[in-house]
Amino acid sequence: MHGCGPGGKKSFGWFVEPFRLAGPLVAVFLWILLAGIGAHAQISPGPLSKAHQSLNGTTQCTTCHQFGTSTPTFKCLDCHKEIAQKLAAHQGFHAQIGMKNPNGSDCVRCHLEHNGVDFALVHWEPSLKQFDHRLTGYPLVDKHAGVECEKCHTPAHMVSADRALIQRKDLSYSFLGLSKECVTCHTDPHKGQLGGDCQRCHNLTDWKHVQQFDHSKTKYPLAGLHAQVACNKCHLPFGPDYSVKYTGIKFDTCVSCHTDPHKGTFKAACESCHTTSGWKKLSVSVQFDHSKTKYPLLGMHLKVGCSGCHAGGDFKRPLAFAQCANCHFPDPHKGQFQARASKGECSECHSVNGWKPSPFGVKEHATSHYPLEGKHAAVACEKCHTPAGKDTQYKVKFAACTDCHKDAHDKQFAAAPYQDRCEDCHTVRDFHRSTFTIAKHKNTRFALTGVHAAVSCADCHKAGLGGRTDKILPFHFEDRTCTACHTDPHKGEFKERMAQRHPDGTSLGCEACHTTRSWVEVKSFDHAKTKFALVGAHRAVACGDCHKPVQGSHEIQFKGTPQACEACHADPHGGQFVAKNGITKCADCHVVQRWTPSTFDHDKRTPFPLQGGHANVGCSMCHTLQREIQGKPVLFYKPTPKNCVDCHGADVRPA
Repeated sequence: MHGCGPGGKKSFGWFVEPFRLAGPLVAVFLWILLAGIGAHAQISPGPLSKAHQSLNGTTQCTTCHQFGTSTPTFKCLDCHKEIAQKLAAHQGFHAQIGMKNPNGSDCVRCHLEHNGVDFALVHWEPSLKQFDHRLTGYPLVDKHAGVECEKCHTPAHMVSADRALIQRKDLSYSFLGLSKECVTCHTDPHKGQLGGDCQRCHNLTDWKHVQQFDHSKTKYPLAGLHAQVACNKCHLPFGPDYSVKYTGIKFDTCVSCHTDPHKGTFKAACESCHTTSGWKKLSVSVQFDHSKTKYPLLGMHLKVGCSGCHAGGDFKRPLAFAQCANCHFPDPHKGQFQARASKGECSECHSVNGWKPSPFGVKEHATSHYPLEGKHAAVACEKCHTPAGKDTQYKVKFAACTDCHKDAHDKQFAAAPYQDRCEDCHTVRDFHRSTFTIAKHKNTRFALTGVHAAVSCADCHKAGLGGRTDKILPFHFEDRTCTACHTDPHKGEFKERMAQRHPDGTSLGCEACHTTRSWVEVKSFDHAKTKFALVGAHRAVACGDCHKPVQGSHEIQFKGTPQACEACHADPHGGQFVAKNGITKCADCHVVQRWTPSTFDHDKRTPFPLQGGHANVGCSMCHTLQREIQGKPVLFYKPTPKNCVDCHGADVRPA
């Protein structure tokens, strides 16, 4: 026989391949040769392996070979009874790979003999380390997957009955004889208390993971809170080796595990009042009615276990219950309410329906030193009484608003006369609607007069003014001049006038010309002190008629305003009197007092002096020619006829 692994034909090695190449003829020849020599043949195919050295010699051939059959027959299983037994039970590697003819070619397919003493009858395919253990019928999974072969395959782990059948003398080289039972390799920590089927409770991933154990199939099913109890709470070590006890545990009565907290006060069994769902949950069969006692249980008291009041299960000892503090102590508020008439009785702020929320509301707060009014009535308790457990303060400062509220004005009113008294401007009804009126504003350094009295507070007191760069509204202004709030529309044209001082030393600013009653109301501006005194008809002209906005803006320019008539007034004569420089000089004929009559000297400036009867003739009597220029009729003075007949006609005779 020739050793090979489960790889089959590839494992025959150098011995099988020549026969495969020679073909069936060689195989028939060998069979005839062996059959002819009989039991006493003198010729051997080759030396036996080391394992079969005891079978050397021609007289031993029939130990392994059966002659006289139509097909080659071998007696491997006559010796290897451990393999025969596994095959009969359809177990093990040889059964898994499907051996159907162990007395024929199935054995020699992998194990060939007569190849020499050192020839290995077992050849692992592809190697021992890479052997597919699933072929044995016992796949290595989970924590078994990483275990070395020699950890399990040892003589000590072999089943006694299988060990006796194994032919190999050195059992440490055999991989047979192991059972699938866990106790084959693992010591039973339960000392046989739970049988040998470890996998009823454990798995191959975690020994301590025993969820698959069904306690309901034991004599003591776990119900209620018992299902949450850890195994080691009931199954304790015992004996000299501290083995954990799983059988023989008493469970017929509760006191087998639990100490009687009532110390024999109640003679009935525990289960007559209690259930496994919870010690504090009494059985519905219990007929004890606490409402018939001097202290009926109401609200949250209904949830309190008996032992919460009846310490040690002593139901005969009288209990004080006139005040909450009889049971609830120490005082969680540390005596903060001892000064009240009730001496800090809990029921004044709490009820049996629950410690929170407190029924102490706005109405009750009125009995304190600080009644809640206005917006304060809607403030949650924890806003003033910051939660800190037993250290929560209920006696808080309230003399000043700033005891609770942060100064929203950044100490702008810290100095006299205000001294941070919020109530001077605000009420508890509404912080934003200030009580600081126009009358009160007169007491500030900036009394509101004129149109300033109608300006909204927010128009002046807004972020970014008063030199502040933060978001706090400014109320303290060092610069109270007009330009502190108003942009100078004159672009500094009147800075000299604005720099003049009031009697108190402050600059006049815009008030050098304007008043707070109206911007358009200009006071005390003496136009006579300018380069263009207003005389004649100019005195009735509105400022805006001469000082108009610069083109492209709304800003009025005052300096640089033209002073010549023709710069403001359009030429009504259609250019009849244009001088050489292209300008019609109005002052040659008109004065500022009135447009008419003209001061035009007809005698000196024309070649037609007005003499005699002509001296009193009105201009319109001679100058009647009109032309339309740019859609407007213009009276033309040039040309005007100079001959008498042109005006008086030919039939007029001198007087």
